Amino acid sequence: MILDRFSRIARGIAAALVVTHTSRPCGAADLPVVAWQGRTMGSDYTVKIVDGKLTEQQVTALKTEIEKTLVEVNRQMSNYQPDSELSRFNRAPEKTPFKISADFSRVTRFALELSRQSDGAFDPTLGSLINLWGFGEKTGEHTVPDAATLRGTMDKIGWKHLTIGENGELTKDIPGLAMDLGAVAKGFGVDRMIEVLRSHGLENLYASIAGEVRVLGHNPRATKWMLGVTVPVDHWRENNPMATMLSISNQALSTSGDYQKFFVDASGRRLCHIIDARTGIPVQHNLASVTIVGPDSMTADGLSTSVFVLGPDAGMKWIESREDAAALFILREKDASFRQVASSKFEKLTGYRPPP
Repeated sequence: MILDRFSRIARGIAAALVVTHTSRPCGAADLPVVAWQGRTMGSDYTVKIVDGKLTEQQVTALKTEIEKTLVEVNRQMSNYQPDSELSRFNRAPEKTPFKISADFSRVTRFALELSRQSDGAFDPTLGSLINLWGFGEKTGEHTVPDAATLRGTMDKIGWKHLTIGENGELTKDIPGLAMDLGAVAKGFGVDRMIEVLRSHGLENLYASIAGEVRVLGHNPRATKWMLGVTVPVDHWRENNPMATMLSISNQALSTSGDYQKFFVDASGRRLCHIIDARTGIPVQHNLASVTIVGPDSMTADGLSTSVFVLGPDAGMKWIESREDAAALFILREKDASFRQVASSKFEKLTGYRPPP
C-alpha cells in the first residue's frame, strides 16, 4: 500500500472538498492544495492539486469531470456492475465478436501484451478462478476447491483464448471464459484522472485509487512527492508502521501483496487474492509485497501483479530486464520479520535508502 505524507489530512473527508495548508521549513508557508476524496471500484480515491489560482467554481467542475470519468471506467470494465461492457462480454457466447469502447479496448490490449511479456504470469481471463476462491463479485465466502472443480475451472481461463480485433471487437474462443481487469483497471482509472487534470493545464498533481498512486510536478513544499510504502503486516491499518519513504515526481507507484485480502486454510497456507494462472491457486512464496515504480499507473499496476506472481527470484530477473520500471521486494522471513530487496534502478528512481 502507498500513502503520501499528507494523506492523513484527507482521510475521513468522504468526498468533501478541502484546501490544506501545512507548515514548511524555515517558516515558509506551504503552497495551497485543493484536495478531495471519493469512492470508486470499491476503494477510496484521492485527488490533490497544488495550485492557488483555482476558483471554487473551477474546482467543482473538475470534481464533476473526475466523477464522470470514473463512472465511465466502471461502466466499461467493472465486474460488479452486471450491465458493464465487461460483465456483458463475460456472459456472451464464445466465437461471437463483442464490440467494446475505446478505453476498454486500450486496457485489454495492454493486458494481453503484458500477458505475453510475462509468459502468462499476468492473465486478464481469471474471472472464474477468482470467484472460485471467493475473491470475486459472486461470493465473499473463501473456500479451497476440490481438485476436480479446480481442473474444470482451469479449462475456462487462458489469455491466449482472448483476442481483440482492429475495430475493438473482443472474442473468446472457449465457453465460460470471463475477464477480470482488477489488476490494471484501478491504475487505468488513476491515469484517466491525471489526463483530465492535465487537460486543464494543471501540473502539480497527486491522484490515487487505493494503492495505485501517480504524481506530477511537486508537492505543497515545492519538492518531490514523499510517499510511504507500508510494512506488509496482516490487514494493515493507518497507524501501522511504514517500511520506507520514497521521493518521486512524474512517476507512478503500485504495491501488490498478500497481506490485505487473504485467508488461511486448514493446513495453515496463506491464500491471497492474487492467483497464479499457471497453477490455478493463490501464489505460494515468501514475497509479502512488491512495490513498482513506473511511468504511469496502469503500467505500475500491471507490473506489480505480474512480479508478485513470478515471485522474488523470477520477478527480480524480469523487472531488471525492463527499462521502464524498478521494484522493491519485501520478503517474509521464517521468524516473521521482513527483509527489503530493491532492484538495481529503484534507488535512483525513488531516493530509496535501505534500512540499516
